[in-house]
Amino acid sequence: MKRVAASRVYRLLYPAVPVVVAASFGGRVSAMPAVSVISLSDDPALVGISSSPSHATHETIVRAGSLSVSWLGREYTEIVEVLGSTSGAKIRDKLEAAGLHHSLKGPLKVPVIREASAYLECALAGVHRFGDHDLLVAEVKEARAIADFKDYWTFEAYHPILYSGMGRPPLAPADGSVRRP
Repeated sequence: MKRVAASRVYRLLYPAVPVVVAASFGGRVSAMPAVSVISLSDDPALVGISSSPSHATHETIVRAGSLSVSWLGREYTEIVEVLGSTSGAKIRDKLEAAGLHHSLKGPLKVPVIREASAYLECALAGVHRFGDHDLLVAEVKEARAIADFKDYWTFEAYHPILYSGMGRPPLAPADGSVRRP
């Protein structure tokens, strides 16, 4: 077997199903895809999301104290790529700019994507630094899924995006504009 550089170990975990993590604060909506997501606890229901603190969405989540996690079908692959390659620092509503529809739901007022096959509404329970990333610990307050989820996905209607770590589009223009697929 060949040696894998420590800086590439995360790629052994691919392919992975990306989720869209979103938050709203101060009239702005930030969003980013994430593949480093894990269930941390069943009671209470906690999920962990690994995020670089340099991301605008990370800052929005911390300020808001809440976030949503959404699963999109593979027909939205290009939109998820746009979300991952475009900085939201200068965009008022990154979900809308990428072509997704959402509403601010529940008492937490988190952005819930209408095109999602499933979503979580979460309160931020903690932020812990590990190396160059933070582990965002989120307590699930509401979880919803389309009928294709019957305690497990049947994959009859939901066809997940599988991210292999490759095929990322070039970086977005420096002016912060969003490229539409």
